Amino acid sequence: MATEISEQVGHPLDPLTPDEIELAGTLLSSTNEFTDGARIVKIELDEPSKDAITAYEKRGQAIERQAFAVIRDSPERKTYEATVSLEDEAVSSVRHIEGAQPSIAIEEFIECEQTVKANKEWQTALRNRGVENTGRAMVDPWSVGYDFIPEHIDRDRRLAHGLTYVRPSAEDGDEGYAKPVTGLHVYVDLDEMSVVEVVDNGPPDEAHPLPPEEMEYRAADVDLREDLKPYDVVQPDGPSFDVSGHSVEWQNWEFRVGWTQREGLVLHNIGYNDDGEFRKILHRASLAEMSVPYGTPDQNDRFKNAMDAGEYNIGRMAKSLEKRCDCLGYMHYFDAVLNTMDGEANVLPNAICMHEEDYGLLWERSDWRTESAESRRNRRLVVSFIAAVGNYDYGFYWYFYQDGSVQVQVRLTGIDNVSAAPKNKDVKGYSELVAPQLKAPIHQHFFNFRLDFDLDGTGNNVYEVENQTVPTGPQGFSPHADPSAETPNPGGNAFYAAERQLESEQEAQRLINPLEGRYWKVTNPGETNRLGNEVGYRIEPHENVKAAQQDDSSVMRRSGFVKNHLWVTPHDENEMFPAGDYPNQAEGPEGLPVWTEADRDLTDEDLVVWYTLGKNHVTRPEDWPVLPVQMANLKLTPDNFFDQSEALDVPPEHVINEGHTVPSRDEFDDETPESMGDTADDD
Repeated sequence: MATEISEQVGHPLDPLTPDEIELAGTLLSSTNEFTDGARIVKIELDEPSKDAITAYEKRGQAIERQAFAVIRDSPERKTYEATVSLEDEAVSSVRHIEGAQPSIAIEEFIECEQTVKANKEWQTALRNRGVENTGRAMVDPWSVGYDFIPEHIDRDRRLAHGLTYVRPSAEDGDEGYAKPVTGLHVYVDLDEMSVVEVVDNGPPDEAHPLPPEEMEYRAADVDLREDLKPYDVVQPDGPSFDVSGHSVEWQNWEFRVGWTQREGLVLHNIGYNDDGEFRKILHRASLAEMSVPYGTPDQNDRFKNAMDAGEYNIGRMAKSLEKRCDCLGYMHYFDAVLNTMDGEANVLPNAICMHEEDYGLLWERSDWRTESAESRRNRRLVVSFIAAVGNYDYGFYWYFYQDGSVQVQVRLTGIDNVSAAPKNKDVKGYSELVAPQLKAPIHQHFFNFRLDFDLDGTGNNVYEVENQTVPTGPQGFSPHADPSAETPNPGGNAFYAAERQLESEQEAQRLINPLEGRYWKVTNPGETNRLGNEVGYRIEPHENVKAAQQDDSSVMRRSGFVKNHLWVTPHDENEMFPAGDYPNQAEGPEGLPVWTEADRDLTDEDLVVWYTLGKNHVTRPEDWPVLPVQMANLKLTPDNFFDQSEALDVPPEHVINEGHTVPSRDEFDDETPESMGDTADDD
């Protein structure tokens, strides 16, 4: 078996294959380390260290293929981490993690809902609200956090907080988010799979009536526009990228596509082919954690603060994009391999979508004297996945550009989290009405991205750069802090970009400041371009928001990474997640706020940049019943990394299209999506 598996794997960073997960699951299930009731929450690649990868790539040094697993032994109420040697076909280590609660698994979501719906007290609460057919209800199991668990419930139990909604019928295809049963809370022990307590904050008929309207958003339920013409993207020669296993090459970019159940899409060894030389930029890049805190003090909503990566494993919430991809053109898909709690492989086809797309103007120059004009189109490579987490849907996009820049984008869509509102009552302030007797609380979305820089090597520095104004007059200032070089500013117009090195972890905890043009720059002092400047990459903030929670709040204690937009730490293989390894039911603080108390030195170090991307959501009726996409962005752009513009050699469109005629729609109506791309009709 091990020999067969090794032949399927092209690189030590390749995600586990189905055979590897099955082998690991079998070995874990047969060991006597756990009871018969133990459940395997996660099996994924035990990623090799950076040193091991370097040795493999430079000297061909072999790396043992291992799986990493998290096990919840429910009868014992204990959590374990295990390592499985896939070559030796043996469980090589087992470690009990004291007090840790793993993320909630899909099977637990399903079983939790079934447990709640079988509970007599919950059924009575629904009938008191006029819902006789309790089969119409659906239950969303939320993580319980820490502070808002009822005091008499033991916090050491493995818990979920069930919220109830009523569907139009008992059919599985119906959604019930339009009718939240506000005030009804059910706490479930996931180890026992039993209801611990039902809390009903009635009276239901007065304070929390069921809203009167259903939600309709599917094409069959809506009068669709009839004036939209087909729009097709045609690539007659196929795409410009090359894929070999999990390795991708496109327009001088090279990287590897990876996957974990916690983070979803992971990109490894991101670099640029610069005149035949591969220059590494990032060793590893991924979404590391999320936090979605709600801003209302209402007892029925104030507990909501989902950490969708650490508490739910957002990779396990990913959707197959075969028929739902928002791409046009030629698409390449990567599957994701997950595991069931019984240790069997579960392949999610087409979890990651990759395609090219036109992005308008790349550059333009017209000279009126010579009447010459040059223009280039901007094409970018998109690597993305979409996850459905309860009511919300999140799209995560990594864009690679022909000028050497990289963009990270999150798209927020799906359905607002809502509560019932009393009839004819103003709810403005902490919530907004989105439909009659239906309110959506104000909330924020925070996404923390872990960016492990290896900019032409591992000895990097980070600088903060922002505008510095100069007083009007003969005295002035020096951009180089040299009094003898002070420049007068008689016209009052002078300003410059002031650079300040962030030399320690405490100094590198920063917020954006767009009014001063603030950005950050990672450099390598040991490498220069032809102008003698240190090579670097800018971290350019786009839209963002400051966390609105108090420092002593549960949100700040449990997901304290939201306090700053920028954090920088020295590389440590054990520091992967900004809210800690096991944020589910953790009291906090863990992760970045704790690690950075050491205030470690950041000069000429192997640096990891953590960027928190935030989005404020003041709800509105136009967000209902489905939220039109809202976007949040971050961009990494070269700064002296190259000698000149990397976009100069992009050919004009007439050269690219020479010899090709764009076919009419009739010519490719019968083509397959793989060869021609899904059309708007397919979506």
